[in-house]
Amino acid sequence: MNPVDAVRTCLTKYADFSGRAGRPEFWWFFLFEVVVTVVTYPLPDIIGILAGLALLVPALAVGARRLHDIGKSGWLQLIMLVPLVGFIILIVLWAKEGERTPNQHGAPVEPQLA
Repeated sequence: MNPVDAVRTCLTKYADFSGRAGRPEFWWFFLFEVVVTVVTYPLPDIIGILAGLALLVPALAVGARRLHDIGKSGWLQLIMLVPLVGFIILIVLWAKEGERTPNQHGAPVEPQLA
């Protein structure tokens, strides 16, 4: 999955918290969020706030789908509320390889070679 397809998929599935998302889809969208944050940082605060709010729901949705891919609940993202440690735990979980067999969240994401 290339970066454009990943961002397009995440924005198309804006509030779709069901199903599974592979590592490329998640990490390309994560990088897109970082780039948007860096680009909007020197701009007036309202622009950065609006950009962050616009990407909040898709980020939560793709994060939940990524956790579904490893067989975990999307609600596990609430661990991010634990300062520092929560985000580190989520990074580790998001980086894990997805299950290769169907789970309660659907069929496995087909690996796509770039």
